[in-house]
Amino acid sequence: MKNLIFDLRQKFLEKAINFYGPFVGAGVKLESMSKDYRSAKVTMPLRFYNKNYMGTQFGGSLYSMVDPWYMLMLIKNLGKGYIVWDKGATIRFKKPGIGKVHAEFLLTQEIIDEIKANVEENTKMDKVFKVEIKDESGVLICEVDKVVYIRKKS
Repeated sequence: MKNLIFDLRQKFLEKAINFYGPFVGAGVKLESMSKDYRSAKVTMPLRFYNKNYMGTQFGGSLYSMVDPWYMLMLIKNLGKGYIVWDKGATIRFKKPGIGKVHAEFLLTQEIIDEIKANVEENTKMDKVFKVEIKDESGVLICEVDKVVYIRKKS
């Protein structure tokens, strides 16, 4: 029964997040998320409502693709004993996005262990995750360094 409730909660989250206002407005879609919240794939087609003046992917929409995922994945994997917040990001544009783009997120056990050890030793930390947004041919459109703040609850 517990697994059924967990599966239903995850399916609800996966469906509901695609109706989140900023994602709808940008055309961002969660394509998949693993049951353990350690990997996810997000896509965004080029539409009239997410084009910039030059007719390519709007930079703010590209950033919105990567905004919440590592924070959400860490909250689910670290548990209730930790506080996790998005803290900042840097985006570097490499090529114009002229079609459907995607980003993938991976949280390994090694990363989780590294975070726990660092927070145990230092009380808090900023973890930087590098995310690549690519087009359908695998061409790099932009890189995002996503900074997530993590600390133990007192």
